[in-house]
Amino acid sequence: MNTEEIRDLFAFNTWANHKILSACQELTEVEFTRDLGNSFRSVRDTLVHIMGAEWLWLQRWLGESPRALLAAGDYPTLKSVEERWIALQREQMAFLAALTDERLQERLSYINLQGEPFAYRVGTMIKHVVNHGSYHRGQVVTLLRQLGRSAPSTDLLRYIDAELTAETQRSTKDAEKRRGPDF
Repeated sequence: MNTEEIRDLFAFNTWANHKILSACQELTEVEFTRDLGNSFRSVRDTLVHIMGAEWLWLQRWLGESPRALLAAGDYPTLKSVEERWIALQREQMAFLAALTDERLQERLSYINLQGEPFAYRVGTMIKHVVNHGSYHRGQVVTLLRQLGRSAPSTDLLRYIDAELTAETQRSTKDAEKRRGPDF
């Protein structure tokens, strides 16, 4: 993959995260933190895990090896999760904007949370982050359904459809601007 493809893949990841966060808006605070017996107990805990993994990998790409993930208890509300995620997304976008095809191929060493050394290509790590997020967003979908709430589809093809629709709308608006008003 080249940088353009990686940026597109990460744009999908960001879109899917926003879809899931939007779906969580209808949850009460009790529902948001209710223990539903999942690998990450609640919707909140699962969202913070996704966000924490994205933060952890960004730190690794920047040359750091954090010793712990973000703690779910530090994010008591959906609003606090969203605020932290927005800040993280700005950092991710800055990293991706500076990314080069050469950097994607670099092997990057880091120490995992258990103190073990690993090394992978940066591009492989980025693909892993997107795949990891997809897996856990699927868990959030299940949790939302368990709570009797509607859950969005965050499939890649849904993202592509949404992007094509948005592109068509932009093209139509641009054509209308060039054509001028109808009298």
